[in-house]
Amino acid sequence: MREWIIQNALADAATLDKIEEDAKNAVRESKSAAWTAYLTPIKNEIAEVGAILDEIAGSSEKGAFISPIKNELVSIKEPIRKDIQTAVKKVLRLIKNEETTGRQKLISWLSLSKIENHDRYSSYLHSQSPKNALSISPVTPEYNGEAKMMDGREILRENFDFILNKYPEVLIFGEDSGKIGGVNQGLEGLQAKYGEHRVFDTGIREATIMGQAIGLSMRGLRPIAEIQYLDYLLYALQMMSDDLATVQWRTKGLQKAPVIIRTRGHRLEGVWHSGSPMGMIINSCRGINVCVPRNMVQAAGFYNTLLEADEPALIIEPLNGYRLKEQTPSNLGEYKIPLGLPETLTEGTDVTLVTYGSSVRVAQEAMKFLSEHGVSVELIDVQTLLPFDINHSIVESVKKTNRLVVLDEDVPGGGSAYILQKVMEEQGAYKFLDSAPTTIASKEHRPAYGSDGDYFSKPNSDDVFDIIYNLMHETNPQQFPKIY
Repeated sequence: MREWIIQNALADAATLDKIEEDAKNAVRESKSAAWTAYLTPIKNEIAEVGAILDEIAGSSEKGAFISPIKNELVSIKEPIRKDIQTAVKKVLRLIKNEETTGRQKLISWLSLSKIENHDRYSSYLHSQSPKNALSISPVTPEYNGEAKMMDGREILRENFDFILNKYPEVLIFGEDSGKIGGVNQGLEGLQAKYGEHRVFDTGIREATIMGQAIGLSMRGLRPIAEIQYLDYLLYALQMMSDDLATVQWRTKGLQKAPVIIRTRGHRLEGVWHSGSPMGMIINSCRGINVCVPRNMVQAAGFYNTLLEADEPALIIEPLNGYRLKEQTPSNLGEYKIPLGLPETLTEGTDVTLVTYGSSVRVAQEAMKFLSEHGVSVELIDVQTLLPFDINHSIVESVKKTNRLVVLDEDVPGGGSAYILQKVMEEQGAYKFLDSAPTTIASKEHRPAYGSDGDYFSKPNSDDVFDIIYNLMHETNPQQFPKIY
């Protein structure tokens, strides 16, 4: 380029030399200014901590050990915050048995630093705006006396009709979403009604479906991106994890991508259409809300909620629920299911059974038989895995029953382990248990073919009955004698 400029007499060599030198100097100055701006607050923190360490060293019997720690810290030419944290914690370990003003000052500094560094490095995983998903006011589904029973897919279709009419910025697209109205007919007739720019088909390429959705959402549209089956979310997972889940966090709330991902999964017969890899999803997509409705009325309510929020979300419709009849709310398109609030479907006194999605119906079938044998089960549908039980309601049930069973269709150590960590560790339910917490999960392989493959691969009502009944047998063998 330099030679071309000179050959075409646009500038001579001396002028170009001057431009290059000025550019290099500007870069050097900008680099130096940026580095100084970065280091200055860190050095100010070191000065503040150093003064406290001097005070402690002057009065502590461990002063001879504290002064070298302080001197080493202040001598670092290009310090990072880790250096300060390490020095402070070393000193606090040294003076753990001393009760002095200096020690309290250092503890106070560390506490404030923790808050500041959380804001600096870990904030905005979720929206902090008034439109964050947890701030959307719930609206209860309403049922009038003439409420008719409809297929689950029809309830979704009618609700999507309301959505497309209410929100002109909504687009729904994915494999088979357009012309045939979705593989399970949840969008039947909506392309003809709203046009090919609002409801449309894509190729078999989950990664680009996700890329389209992220781009559209960051430009002000509200895409509902359909991944045909939960098993195929694998092909979009990299973009969900690396890009979508991190948008707000890595920009500290300055950018948003409120994509709604629609898919279906859990229970069906077949190797590649029956997966429930919830552990994989929730552990790689922190920053995305994950909704696991038990039926299509609940699913529709989540769509209504999330379209008023400014956060990304995944809604997993129960795959075997599209043809099941449900009572139709009279306020379709308007009612909103809150995120992070489990629902107690049946109250009980002996065992707390926590589950979600298609497993709810499995649990309800097992509970009929358990009730006949004198076992009272409290059934809780978590409804969303991210966020999870924000009010810690599950532990209140465990306080009453003193037993906890977690049921899901993921592999052992998957979604059920996540739920256990939340309930046992975060909510402290271990303090109220009279029996070991129990998980009921699928086998470690994919679901085998056919009804028998389903029965022997995933938890069924017989499994749930056996595990809960045997839990009661351990507690009271006379009242609950061993069956086999």
